[in-house]
Amino acid sequence: MSSNSVALLNQLLSLSETLTDGKEWLETATEVEKEQLVKLTNKLSSILQSATPAREAKISRKTNETSIDVFVDLKGKGDVIQVDTGIGFLDHMLTALAKHGNFNLVLKCVGDLHIDDHHTAEDCAIALGQAFDLALGDRKGIYRYGTAHAPLDESLSMAVVDISSRPHATIDLALKRDMIGTISCEMLKHVLESFATSARLTLHVKVVYGENDHHKAESAFKATALALKQAIAIDPSRLGVVPSTKGVL
Repeated sequence: MSSNSVALLNQLLSLSETLTDGKEWLETATEVEKEQLVKLTNKLSSILQSATPAREAKISRKTNETSIDVFVDLKGKGDVIQVDTGIGFLDHMLTALAKHGNFNLVLKCVGDLHIDDHHTAEDCAIALGQAFDLALGDRKGIYRYGTAHAPLDESLSMAVVDISSRPHATIDLALKRDMIGTISCEMLKHVLESFATSARLTLHVKVVYGENDHHKAESAFKATALALKQAIAIDPSRLGVVPSTKGVL
């Protein structure tokens, strides 16, 4: 960032510290002061947009087993989500991941479901992870870490994310059934593992407790989404800075 941009950011941060009660300030501010604030925030918004990468990616992954197209937009608000994997419950989980992760997702897969669910579920997770990785770019300015709990009725799950560029996943969903809908429960764990590997991040997910397997799985994906939302968010105090002592991620 240029010195002028830094000065403008500091100016806005200094102003925000004085606005302890935004409603009270708006009631007492003059029209000129309000106009100045609008101009200042518009300038900052422009700086933020120019200082951050596109944060979106589109990939196509074609094999003899699956044909997948994925578009990820990390600047989105989770308001554009279209997921069609051919596996209903997987659609449900990936939709929840995008909605609560606050990113837009379009994913279409045609897979060999006449064989079983494995290739389709695994390849969707790999493709999604690859697009996620590309959208993150050089990882400058992100918070990097995220941690969250998410309940669903009687079930509670926790997730911890480190966008470390060191792929690792420790997943404990504690599922008891063989299937949820048309996806095998073992593949739900594998989906999270494959996503973490392809996205080059460290992911820990654990179902703390629960009874219903649908609830446990969904709370796990929602906790993952909330942790990702924190980790991929832009830290205004570290724009253009890689969040690592190594200087690269």
